[in-house]
Amino acid sequence: MAKFSTIFVCRQCGWKTNKWVGRCSGCEEWDSMTEEINESAFTHPLPEYDIENPVSISDIKSVSKLRTHTYIEEFDRILGGGIVAGSAILIGGTPGIGKSTLLLQVCQKFSEQDYLSLYVTGEESTAQIKLRADRLNVTSNNIFLVAENNLNVILEHIRKFKPKLVIIDSVQAVFKPDLESSPGTVSQVRQCANELIQISKKTDSSIFLVGHVTKEGMIAGPKVLEHLVDTVLYFEGEKFMSFRVLRAVKNRYGSTNEIGIFEMCKNGLREVKDPSEIFLSRTHSLSSGAVIISCIEGTRALLVEVQALVTRSSFGMPGRKVTGVDHNRVTMIIAVLEKRTGLLLGGYDIFVNVVGGVKIDEPAADLAIAIAIASSYKDVTIPGNTIIIGELGLGGEVRGVSQFDSRIKEAARLGFENAIIPKDNSKNSSKTESLKMAEVSSLAEAIDKFC
Repeated sequence: MAKFSTIFVCRQCGWKTNKWVGRCSGCEEWDSMTEEINESAFTHPLPEYDIENPVSISDIKSVSKLRTHTYIEEFDRILGGGIVAGSAILIGGTPGIGKSTLLLQVCQKFSEQDYLSLYVTGEESTAQIKLRADRLNVTSNNIFLVAENNLNVILEHIRKFKPKLVIIDSVQAVFKPDLESSPGTVSQVRQCANELIQISKKTDSSIFLVGHVTKEGMIAGPKVLEHLVDTVLYFEGEKFMSFRVLRAVKNRYGSTNEIGIFEMCKNGLREVKDPSEIFLSRTHSLSSGAVIISCIEGTRALLVEVQALVTRSSFGMPGRKVTGVDHNRVTMIIAVLEKRTGLLLGGYDIFVNVVGGVKIDEPAADLAIAIAIASSYKDVTIPGNTIIIGELGLGGEVRGVSQFDSRIKEAARLGFENAIIPKDNSKNSSKTESLKMAEVSSLAEAIDKFC
């Protein structure tokens, strides 16, 4: 008879210990240890594996068609041009964000190319999936549904049908009967994901693993789950907004800087091919403290409105509230403003916000944030047909930015007439007749001219 004992496993890194501890010694995470049943390794005979002999790289045949296009442009862009055959993709997001909706639409696109798709649901019945499919107008005979949690049965379905695309919704609901621990535990998630990834490599079936997220917004389960897969996607969005952002945080076959923007409609997710129009308030004139910047997300230039509000503080310690940009970066910009331009901001509350819920993490927004703060402080309005580009140094100098031509072309396409740019970028940039460029070399010069 098998002998069982109790062990404690870290949810984050999989570190094991025989007794409970408050802090994991592997990843130093607090309160991450969960109790599991550990079956002795000597109770089962070792499994037999099919041993493959090493093959010379010159004898391996090249794949003629490595990627399969879904013809959902935003989705293909994130993956690097399509879904790679035999790849394993982990997609996470809050409940109700649209993960299952998006994957059903991907199945429909695959079926239109005469590819077979297998949708395995572990949390809903096939009738519930059918209701969603009817709403999305997904009615192809090449899409097969099965409600199953047993890993052995799922693997048998994959071997039998040999689908081009496999959806596992969700990986935390799948369990392997040979393991005594409950579904969703670290050992179950790690083992099930590992075997699903192995069969996808052998059968060249692309597999999507839907993952739950924790209250911190991270994918639940051991961190090794993200290391096993080829691509990790996060679906982001606010409950009160219809727009969704799909972001790649790991991609072995493409860039991790790309984002895809979708809009949730009654018939499913719709691509937003011109996202700059969403984040700009072009229907009304800008007020003081509002500026337009051109930022880069992967290969795409995106125009975003940044707002700043400077008000006299009613308390001894002035507040600094930031949304959409790094708080430490804004603190540095405020210090440069005080030191290099003489603005006395110590007694004022300062609020900085990026319109539309976009997150900006590149230094090319520094000059725009600084001018927005100065504009609100002096109550001077920056013209709405002006974009601002530039990185700030601690000495108050304005530095050049990368991919300058892409930023300028996007602004000209949307009808902007003026641009405040770094002097360093004006030397090697292509000229745009519809855009008048004002070159600045320092923050003090920019504020004297425009604020």
